Amino acid sequence: MMEVDPRVGAAAAGDRIAAQSLCRELLPRVRNLVRYLVRGDARVDDVAQEALIAVLRGLGTYRGEGRFEAWVDRVVARSTFATLRRLRAETQPGAEDVAERERDPVEVSPYEERRELAAALDRLPPDQRQALVLHFSVGMTVQEIAEAVAAPFETVRSRLRLAKATLRDSLKGAA
Repeated sequence: MMEVDPRVGAAAAGDRIAAQSLCRELLPRVRNLVRYLVRGDARVDDVAQEALIAVLRGLGTYRGEGRFEAWVDRVVARSTFATLRRLRAETQPGAEDVAERERDPVEVSPYEERRELAAALDRLPPDQRQALVLHFSVGMTVQEIAEAVAAPFETVRSRLRLAKATLRDSLKGAA
C-alpha cells in the first residue's frame, strides 16, 4: 500500500481547504486529459469541471492502492465518457473543422510539434482518439478501456490499431 497524500483523506472528510488545494493541483492534469478525449475546445472546461467534481465525490473510494494520479485519470475518463454520452443524447454535435496551416519543414519547435499532434488527434474519429489516449497517456489496458467505454475487447483493439495507423500516416504526411 502506498502512502496517501493527507489532503486526500482530509478532502474526503469534508475539509474545504484540502479540497481546494487538491483541485488546484489536479486541474491542469484533468483539463489536459479531457482535452485529448474531447474533440475541440468548446466543451473542455465544462467537461473538466464535471470530471473534477466526480474526482472530489469519489475521494472516499480511493483505497491508496496504486498511484493517486492513475486513479484520478480513470475517474476523469469515466466521467468524461458519461458526460459525452449525455451530451450526445441531448444534441447531435456538428462536424468541427480543423484548420490546416503551412509550416517550414526544416524548423519545427516543440510547441509546433505538440500542436500538430493535437490537430492530428482531433482528426481521428472520437472512438479511436479515446482508445489511443486512454492506452498511451493514461496507461489503461485494452480490457480496462473496453470496460470504460462499454465496447467489446476486439473492438477496442481494432480502434487502437486503426488510430495508430491513421495517426502515423497523418504525421508522416505533415513532415
